[in-house]
Amino acid sequence: MDQTDPQNVSLQTLQQVVDFLTAEALALWAEALRPWTTYQILIALGVFAVAWLGAAVLGPRLNDWLRSHENAPRWRLRVGLMVQRRMRMILFVVLIWITYLVMKEFTWASRSFLLRVLANLTTAWLFIAFATRLIQNPLLRFIARYGAWTWATLSVLGWTEEVQVWLDAVAFTMGETRYSLWLLVKAVVMLMVMLGAARLLAGASAASIKRNEDISPSMQVLAVKVLQVILFGTAFFVAVRSVGVDLTGLAVLSGAIGVGLGFGLQKVVSNLVSGIIILLDKSIKPGDVISLGATFGWINALGARYVSVVTRDGKEYLIPNEDLITGQVVNWSHSNEFVRLDIHFGTAYGDDPHKVRKIAVEAAKSVDRVLTFKPPVCHITGFGDSSVDYILRFWIRDPTQGLTNIRGNVFLALWDAFQENGISIPFPQREVTMLQGSELMTKALD
Repeated sequence: MDQTDPQNVSLQTLQQVVDFLTAEALALWAEALRPWTTYQILIALGVFAVAWLGAAVLGPRLNDWLRSHENAPRWRLRVGLMVQRRMRMILFVVLIWITYLVMKEFTWASRSFLLRVLANLTTAWLFIAFATRLIQNPLLRFIARYGAWTWATLSVLGWTEEVQVWLDAVAFTMGETRYSLWLLVKAVVMLMVMLGAARLLAGASAASIKRNEDISPSMQVLAVKVLQVILFGTAFFVAVRSVGVDLTGLAVLSGAIGVGLGFGLQKVVSNLVSGIIILLDKSIKPGDVISLGATFGWINALGARYVSVVTRDGKEYLIPNEDLITGQVVNWSHSNEFVRLDIHFGTAYGDDPHKVRKIAVEAAKSVDRVLTFKPPVCHITGFGDSSVDYILRFWIRDPTQGLTNIRGNVFLALWDAFQENGISIPFPQREVTMLQGSELMTKALD
């Protein structure tokens, strides 16, 4: 059998790792059977019980203190909440270290070895638990926390080299590159570190861009998204290259995947490109009031695939970017925030139209949201069957506050003004004529 065969080498390495783990397990079992090991386990359980009782007493008090300081800085409250949730672990770490140091002074080192291991392990776990709270993404936080806990445990027990050898033994070769589990672990760790750094840079840069009032809202969104793509893309490639993965071999595969995705995700790509066009031409931006078909509302956010539009009744519509490019969109606040509204009404033929127009204009001016420096106007539009028809036009500058409500307020002002000035609003009337000699006429005469 060829001993230089990579597969044979991997099998030998695996056998060595299995032998090592077996020997360690037997050593631990033998150590566990020693009397002082049992004593240390009982001491650790006693320390845990004391920590549990201390957390039961101090936890509610800390919770009450946090509730009484709700106006404190947000970071202070978050730290207090983290301490409250991990009060038992914090107390255990403090007490186990005190116990270990006391026993180290008054007894042999072998009789406090297990306590030292527990103290180191729990301290590392506690630090990792606090540190990983800085990761906002739940999945990344989960991976980072349990991965760090595993590595800290192996480091404290002194098994890192053996586990590294075992992970490196499980491998396969593609072309001239050898891929192993150890390489995968390093790639995941580097990727998480680089993505975390990219996330922090992207967040800080995005906040700086949004504070810059010289940049329009649409360009702010575009700049933030481009910056995120650059940072996260760079983080991915740097992380993969840093562990020795040759990306040139993936060029053909990525090209084939790209062609397949191009055919299968035409709508998605179309929406992505449409989103970039919308951001570049500044046709719509966050805060604009738009109408698209039966949807009327203001733009809440511009996404890579869709635009979020919130209506007056609280519904949020996710409209694909392609629909905004190909469809007819009414932007009520594109070039300026002024919007003109029209309402129609009619009065009786007996009312003076000059007086009606003057009263209508004054009534519209009395409504709060109607602009006075762009005064309302009223015109006759025709002579109807039972009324003289008018159109009243007025301007507002806050369409986000609603259009139906301002129309209703103007109609109500017209009603009150017409009632005060004796202007009548006609309505259709029907006259019934009973023919001479008909049955209805006979009954009416009787």
